Amino acid sequence: MTSILTYTLKNLSSPSKRALRFSVRPLSCSSQLRTAPAVQTKSKKTLAKANVRNVVVVDGVRIPFLLSGTSYKDLMAHDLARAALSGLLHRTNVPKEVIDYIVFGTVIQEVKTSNVAREHDHFIHCFRKASLGAGFSDKTPAHTVTMACISSNQAMTTAVGLIAAGQSDVVVAGGVELMSDIPIRHSRKMRRMMLDLNKAKTLGQRLSLISKFRLDFLAPELISVSEFSTNETMGHSADRLAAAFSVSRLEQDEYALRSHSLAKKAQDEGLLSDIVPFKVPGKDTVTKDNGIRPSSLEQMAKLKPAFIKPYGTVTAANSSFLTDGASAMLIMAEEKALAMGYKPKAYLRDFLYVSQDPKDQLLLGPTYATPKVLEKAGLTMNDIDVFEFHEAFSGQILANFKAMDSDWFSQNYMGRKTKIGSPPLEKFNKWGGSLSLGHPFGATGCRLVITAANRLQKEGGQYALVAACAAGGQVAML
Repeated sequence: MTSILTYTLKNLSSPSKRALRFSVRPLSCSSQLRTAPAVQTKSKKTLAKANVRNVVVVDGVRIPFLLSGTSYKDLMAHDLARAALSGLLHRTNVPKEVIDYIVFGTVIQEVKTSNVAREHDHFIHCFRKASLGAGFSDKTPAHTVTMACISSNQAMTTAVGLIAAGQSDVVVAGGVELMSDIPIRHSRKMRRMMLDLNKAKTLGQRLSLISKFRLDFLAPELISVSEFSTNETMGHSADRLAAAFSVSRLEQDEYALRSHSLAKKAQDEGLLSDIVPFKVPGKDTVTKDNGIRPSSLEQMAKLKPAFIKPYGTVTAANSSFLTDGASAMLIMAEEKALAMGYKPKAYLRDFLYVSQDPKDQLLLGPTYATPKVLEKAGLTMNDIDVFEFHEAFSGQILANFKAMDSDWFSQNYMGRKTKIGSPPLEKFNKWGGSLSLGHPFGATGCRLVITAANRLQKEGGQYALVAACAAGGQVAML
């Protein structure tokens, strides 16, 4: 899946028209929010639509993203979600009673908390449980969405829809993933026997069913990591994609090293301000991501292929790792935010979802979505100041770069006359990405968006483009 998110930050010194739009658009940064006055932002249109409400990002947070199996391993998904929601309340000081709705994304759902957004009486929703645990009113509705790696993107665009339609003024959107404790099922034969035993009315019926038990019934069913339609893992698809676009192992390792180096630099300079500390019950307080690990090309070259052996080029070093984490964002109608005294960080202008062939174009969604969203907004690649793309694999990013910069690919696969052009590296994922910061499936989308907003503010930019690919060949863009 791929999601494309575009944000526009507008000048807040003079309140703009209350207008919000639904397609993918960039962020424009307020002159009041710029931290580097020396950087001159180009004068550009606001992208506001007449008679449509403006939707703004007030702020967003995340708990530290950790390697699975580390400090969060004894918790549940709703514990992480609750920590992110509590952090958002503390960061924004928003009164809980003004929250109209909560939407959270997740991918691998805990069987006892299938909707992590809400829990009420005996009907357990994981997100609802998280919202109640964070102190939100039990009168605030909440629901969970799932769309693979763009689940929190879907949560955000759901929030945009609710606000644009006038159904809500204030919505919290977010996402969570806990890979340290995934549901493992009994085999189908064992499940069937257990269900039949539950229906059996006599001792004889029960003994008859038990007599059919075989040891192989105990073989567990693990969660599938492959595409349902192709039976191929995403790593295998990334390896084939890298080969198809002639992306070498060295290029992939170099890009991964860049991601980790930039993330380490951002971490050391305190730029990852979206992180809120999390006191893990019975353990120390976690304050930073633990997957950032700058290495050397020599060390990375020693790793063996992880998917296509022995000649593949995708390794553990140039792939995103299994991650635990949660994120949350406060999204409002502009007039509501201004009335409450908030200074919005960004305007959510447009969004777009596209879907591609999951066999051969599983991870190419950003290439297809980027020109569509730019055309809707009336912008070009040169207008974009900040690019934040989800890094599933180095090979996936570099293959998209090559596809976007190819006239031949544009003409033969996209039906376009010319290429869109690849994002310049000096604007791309400058504070690291999923390869280094981590990728909790349901939480990455919100991280991308708040990072884009914070970068616009820091760098004095106006428009940002956010994209993420996901299982099933889908993409989301803002």
